[in-house]
Amino acid sequence: MMKDITLGQYFPGHSILHKMDPRMKILLLIGFIIFIFAARNFAALAIICAAVFGVMCISGVTPKMYFKSIKGIAFIVIVTAGLNLFYGTGDPLWEWKFLKITQSGINTAIFIAVRIIALVLISAVLTYTTSPTDLTDGIEKLLKPLTFFHIKVHEIAMMMTIALRFIPTLLEETDKIMSAQKARGADFESGSAIVRIKALIPILIPLFVSAFRRAFELAMAMESRCYRGGDGRTRMKVLKYTKYDYAAAAVSVAIFAGVIICSLKMPQTIRTGM
Repeated sequence: MMKDITLGQYFPGHSILHKMDPRMKILLLIGFIIFIFAARNFAALAIICAAVFGVMCISGVTPKMYFKSIKGIAFIVIVTAGLNLFYGTGDPLWEWKFLKITQSGINTAIFIAVRIIALVLISAVLTYTTSPTDLTDGIEKLLKPLTFFHIKVHEIAMMMTIALRFIPTLLEETDKIMSAQKARGADFESGSAIVRIKALIPILIPLFVSAFRRAFELAMAMESRCYRGGDGRTRMKVLKYTKYDYAAAAVSVAIFAGVIICSLKMPQTIRTGM
């Protein structure tokens, strides 16, 4: 299960997305997230899904990795869709006591599930095609105006990127600890919920110890290299928008315009509330 979570991983490549400026990728991701939730019918959602599928195809990352990113949140998708299944209106197709399933509920459940999957996939594209260093520089540049309010933007961007970068490491460490505990006879799958929660204590304690040790080692490594924050620091790679960024922005604007037109001109076919 832990190996199926791919959040925070980066896959080097030479695709168009790899060559794009990280600032543009972050801005377009924010735009996609906004319009994923702004879509009010299946036509608008279909435009978003087609765009997400196209981005995945040109990213150069294998479909297996995207499947893993979906597999990691499959439980959340199923539960969310299942809850929305019973909140529809209209004539019931199936009914048992206070539970009823309508065509509106089915549409809502499908819509919500597709929306969450599209959100996860488009977010995965960013981390898969952007190195942690580029991601840090991009976040720092976008948050640059906050320095006017004496906010330490560089430190914030560094902490966000380090946290994202160490997610796969901590998941791998958790998997190793669980395997070691199972080899010693630990059982994490049987018993009541309280028993299984108590069984996690032998995992959490060494995991916290390992996390603090890694944080200390990272701090010592940064200090030994005379790291003192973002003041006066220069960069080997200067961020610059290219033709790929402008082309991606133009295509994205067209996609967003299509989503707005479909949402406003076509009837709302589902209840979009979560």
